[in-house]
Amino acid sequence: QVQLVESGGGLVQAGGSLRLSCAASGLTFKTYTMGWFRQAPGKEREFVAAVNWFGSTTYYTDAVKGRFTLSRDNAKNTVSLQMNSLKPEDTAVYYCAAKQSNIQAMVIMSSTSGYWGQGTQVTVSS
Repeated sequence: QVQLVESGGGLVQAGGSLRLSCAASGLTFKTYTMGWFRQAPGKEREFVAAVNWFGSTTYYTDAVKGRFTLSRDNAKNTVSLQMNSLKPEDTAVYYCAAKQSNIQAMVIMSSTSGYWGQGTQVTVSS
C-alpha cells in the first residue's frame, strides 16, 4: 500500500524558512514524478512544485519561483521542499503527491489521481 508521509510544517514569521519532507513507501519511487500542492482556507488546492523521476527537471508555480526549492533523493525515497522568504499568503495545508507521468500532467492532476499524503500545515504570520 502506497504511503506518502509529510513532515516539517509549522508556524513561522514572514521572511522565515521551513523545510517540508515527504517519505514515500509502497511504490517504485524512482518511476514517479513527485510534487507538492497546497490548499489555503476557502480556496481550491493548487500546484506548487514538481520534480521529474530523475531529479533533473523541476517546475514551480510563479508564486514561489526563486523562494522554494524542490529536491528528491531516490536512494531514500524522499522529496524535500525548501521554502525561504515565506509570506503570509503561503499559509496553507501542503500535500505531497506522486504520479507516474511527466511534470505537465502532474501540474493538472486531480485529487482522485495518483497518490497523496495527508498534508502538513504551514502558517506564516505577518
